Formats: sequence, structure tokens, C-alpha cells
Amino acid sequence: IIGYSINNTIVILDRLRENIKFKTREPFENLVNMSINQSLSRTINTALTTIIPILTLYFFGGNILSDFALALFIGMVAGTYSSIFIASPLLLEWNKIFQKHQRNTIISVKKGKK
Repeated sequence: IIGYSINNTIVILDRLRENIKFKTREPFENLVNMSINQSLSRTINTALTTIIPILTLYFFGGNILSDFALALFIGMVAGTYSSIFIASPLLLEWNKIFQKHQRNTIISVKKGKK
């Protein structure tokens, strides 16, 4: 389940890397949003393709398999949610912190030269 979340996050970040190459004038926030939108259908299709057999196991698998399928279902939903709604905003916050730190470093270097 963690693998699905990591894979989906990598797909979104790879799409972001491609968008950064070709759309250099766009703000970073717009590029992240565009990357999520471009890979959203792929992410949802991958999750649904896995969730359908999990639901089949839940309803037709008996007591032992239905407990296992429920855990898998919750993990798939959480993993898909985290790759779309947690990883990308976290990347935006890291980018803001990095830019602020980079500006402070440039300012301190300029002050040191005077």
C-alpha cells in the first residue's frame, strides 16, 4: 500500500519536473497544480483498478479475507489521498522555505561584501 502512494507521488513529481522544463515562466504553484491535474486520472484509475478486486474480496471472501480486504481498502484510500493532497502541498511549503532561505543567504552575502 505504501508502494502505491510512493509510486503515485513519484508520477506527480516526475510530471512536475517535465512541466518545469517546458513552462519556465509559470509560477511554481501553477506548475504543481497543472502536474496534479495531468496525472489525476491516471492516479484514480490505478487506485480504482486495485480497489475493485479488494471490494470483491471483502464481500465474497469470508470472515478472514474480508478483514484483510478492509485493511487493504483503507490503506489504498489513504495512500491515494496522501499522494495527491499531502505530498504536493508539502512540496509547495518546502519550496517556500527554500526560497526564503535562499533569499536570506543572498542578502547576507551582499551585506558581507560591503
